[in-house]
Amino acid sequence: MQQSNLFLTVSTIQLPRSMSLLEAFAHIESRPWTLLFDTSESTHSGGRYNMVLLDPVEVVIAENGLTQTLCTDTGNIQHSDEKPLAVVERRLAEFVKRVNIVNTTAIDEATMPFLAGAAGLCGYDLGRYYESLPNSAKGDYRCPDMAMGLYCHTVIEDVETGHIIEIKPQDTASLVDIVSTDTLPDLSFSLTSEWCSNLDAQEYASKLKQVHDYIVAGDCYQINFAQRFSARYQGSEWQAYLKLREANNAPFSAFMRLPNSCILSISPERFISAKAGIVETKPIKGTRPRSADPTIDQHHATSLLNAEKDRAENLMIVDLLRNDISKHCEPMSVNVPHLFALESYNAVHHLVSTVTGKLKPSSTNLDLLAGAFPGGSITGAPKIRAMEIIDELEPHKRNIYCGSMVYLGIRGDMDSSICIRTLLAEDDTLYCWAGGGIVLDSDTDDEYQETLHKVSKILPTLAGDA
Repeated sequence: MQQSNLFLTVSTIQLPRSMSLLEAFAHIESRPWTLLFDTSESTHSGGRYNMVLLDPVEVVIAENGLTQTLCTDTGNIQHSDEKPLAVVERRLAEFVKRVNIVNTTAIDEATMPFLAGAAGLCGYDLGRYYESLPNSAKGDYRCPDMAMGLYCHTVIEDVETGHIIEIKPQDTASLVDIVSTDTLPDLSFSLTSEWCSNLDAQEYASKLKQVHDYIVAGDCYQINFAQRFSARYQGSEWQAYLKLREANNAPFSAFMRLPNSCILSISPERFISAKAGIVETKPIKGTRPRSADPTIDQHHATSLLNAEKDRAENLMIVDLLRNDISKHCEPMSVNVPHLFALESYNAVHHLVSTVTGKLKPSSTNLDLLAGAFPGGSITGAPKIRAMEIIDELEPHKRNIYCGSMVYLGIRGDMDSSICIRTLLAEDDTLYCWAGGGIVLDSDTDDEYQETLHKVSKILPTLAGDA
C-alpha cells in the first residue's frame, strides 16, 4: 500500500517561561522511543546542536537474531530476512521519498543536522548479525540489539545562536503546546544498592592473563576487555542522566527511552560521521585521570602524550579504522590529519586521533557504518578474533555498551558515537561498563585502575546514600 506524502514545516519556536530544551525534554522523556542527542555544553568534536526526536512513525528492531519493523500507530509488525541495517536503509529510502520540507524561517536548513530521518541505537551485539561469532557470554537484557526509528518530529537547538528550530508534520502538536499543558513528572532518583562488578580484582587479573596468552600466541595484538558494574535503583532515569551530564560534559551524550529499557550515554567518542561525502572517525585510545591540582593534572596530560604504550595502542586502532573505512572510501582518500591529540574531559584525559576519507559514489552511509561496526577502538585487532576472545572472557554480553547512538538524516548526513561511559537501565537495575585496550606490555594493576578512572564521574555521582 502506497503511503501518503509527509509535509514537514520548519519553524522557529520559543519555549514558554524561558524554559531550556532540557527542561522541555523532561515533559516528554517518558514517551517510548523519545530520543535526545546532547552536546552537554562541550565544544569538543565541533559540538553545536542539541536535538530532540519524538514519536517515530515506525521503528526497525533487531533482537534474538530477528529483524522486524513496528508501525507505532497501529502496532503492526513486519518481519524481514534482510540484515538489520539493510532494512533501515530500505525503510529510510522509502521515507525520504515521502518527505517534503517547507521552511518558514530565515535560517538556512542546510546548516542544520538531520531534520528528519532514521535514528536510534545499534548495540555492540548487532555485530553478531554480520559476523559468525561465538555465543557463550550471558545475555539477559530486555534492550534490543538495534532500535532505529524513522522520525519526522525534531527539535534542534543551536547552542551558538540560541535559536530553537522545530521540524514536524503540519497537523502535529508543537513541543511548545506539549510542555504548556503537561505536568512535570516526579524527577527523584536514588540507588537502592551499592555498585558491584561482575569481576573482582582477582578474576580480572586472571582474565588479563588469558588475554596475554592469546597475544603471545599470535591470536591478536590488542583486546579491549571490560568489566560490568550494576546497581539497583528507584525513580527517574532522566534525573540520573542530568546528574551524569553535569558531572561529565561529554559531547556525544544521548538519552533514549525504549518500552522496557532506557539508555543514558555520556560518551566522549565519535564513531563515524559523514556529510557531503566527507567521512570522519575519531578513535580514543589512551587515558589518564584528571586531578584538582593543576600541577598533577598537567603531569598526567604530559605523561599521556609521551607514553609509548598508549601511542602504540592508538596507532593500532587508527590502522584498523583506516582499513575499515577504506572499504567504502575512494582510493587514496583516507588520511590521518590528527594523530595522538590530547582531549581533556571532567574525569579523564584522552589520546584521540582523527581519520578522514571521501565516500565512494557507489557506497552509502549505512554501507560505511555496517562495514566498520562495531568500532575498532572498543574491540581490538584483528577485529573478528578480538570479538571472539571478548565473548569468551567477558561474563556478560555488552548490549548497548560499545555500540553506537546513530542518526541518518534525509539529506544524507550521518553521525554516530561509540557508547563508552554508557548505562543501560531496565527492571530497576542500572548496568555500567568500563574497559581498556590490553596489549603485550599491559600491567594488570594499571589496567584495572584505568577502568575505575573511567567511571570515576559515574558510579560515585549516582551513588548518593546507597
